[in-house]
Amino acid sequence: MNEFGIVKHLEVELHQSATRLDAERVSALLHKSFVECGRSGRVCRRTEILEALTKEKPGNTVWSQDFAGEEVSDGVILLTYLSAHIDSDGALFRHTFRSSLWQRTPHGWQMRFHQGTPISAFVQQAIYEGV
Repeated sequence: MNEFGIVKHLEVELHQSATRLDAERVSALLHKSFVECGRSGRVCRRTEILEALTKEKPGNTVWSQDFAGEEVSDGVILLTYLSAHIDSDGALFRHTFRSSLWQRTPHGWQMRFHQGTPISAFVQQAIYEGV
């Protein structure tokens, strides 16, 4: 698997409920300087994200598709994609354009920055790009 494939896999892993509820795993994937600008516009630091995820309901499912990646410098990849949450009937809601900045560190690839921007509903691909 190439570097883009690894980072995409890690990003999608963070969409999975089992990972999101595992504080140790999320902690390993988020850089100590991690910052997120959520789709609401709220800026959160790593500690706030770790705390929020521990309160999340099990089974929260995220759909993701249309991944693109670019190595912006040595060991730094900018990943962009579309995401939405899946409701209990399988319908998508909270459609979002996402971007993440991943950095290769001595601990492996870690997310440094993440941003979500609300968008209009997109057409769901027939194939899920998940793990």
